[in-house]
Amino acid sequence: MKLQDIVTQRVIRRLIHNVDYRVEILSLIDAEFLQYVIDFFKKIVAAKLKNEDITVDWYKAEFLNSNLSSDEIIINSGLNKKTISNSYGTANRPTVLKVTLEHHDHIHDVIQALIEQGQEVEVQLNIRFRGVSVDLNLSESLIVINSLAVKRAQIRGGAWSTAGKQVEKPLMKTLCHLFNVSSDYYELTGLTDEQREVDFFIVDAAKTKYTCEVKLMGKGNPESVDVTDFRQTSIFIADTLSERNRQQMNGRNIRWVELNSPQGYKKFLTILQQLGIPAKDFEGDVNERLDIIFQSIFEQP
Repeated sequence: MKLQDIVTQRVIRRLIHNVDYRVEILSLIDAEFLQYVIDFFKKIVAAKLKNEDITVDWYKAEFLNSNLSSDEIIINSGLNKKTISNSYGTANRPTVLKVTLEHHDHIHDVIQALIEQGQEVEVQLNIRFRGVSVDLNLSESLIVINSLAVKRAQIRGGAWSTAGKQVEKPLMKTLCHLFNVSSDYYELTGLTDEQREVDFFIVDAAKTKYTCEVKLMGKGNPESVDVTDFRQTSIFIADTLSERNRQQMNGRNIRWVELNSPQGYKKFLTILQQLGIPAKDFEGDVNERLDIIFQSIFEQP
């Protein structure tokens, strides 16, 4: 099973149990970042195996090499794509190659100025891999640390955004399975009357479609609720809602479920019953029930 699926299952389980899911995303960020660090350091050691000197010039040649992808070069230079786009109006290939080299030289000059000022802190990275040891001096170490910091920020931003999207459909399918809703009464994707794609629909016996929107958001985020009105949302599922959120949706006749409340997920059953969707509560242990559901909706090894 893919790591993404494992994390998605853990997030859904925590949402159902009214437990903060963010720790799972943080674990995913840590795992991805640490793997990146290991791979990054292996490249440095590989240069030693090729009998190359580990110098700033070597770093530029190896990690800002035009044979690498633009994304790799941007991170290795200590920049991010949004900064380049905002500053230069584009992040196309020629711009990336030019700007990243300039920024790397600028960072090197700043570090050298700090060293010349007589900084009392001594930083030296020692990397050992399969009996080969590589030492980076202060200048080289700071360049590497700066690039790694940018990479972690990139991973962090992408993880939160991706996690929300990848949980939406599995969470809705899990809720439907929990309450024994037949697949005849939901659709995984479709278009609203405004021709906007939506991830999930509840469909009643008369084939009326009820648009479902899932948002994993922090408390008091009215912007997310404004999106529901724009997309003609009928049912809104969130981890946490502010009082203002609830009032807004009640005023717009949007049915909502707040998972971050005691057995909050069970309100989905009430909504199904209000819409005339055949559904019933389950008996027994919810964890055992989730185990069975996950085996059904996620690809198994």
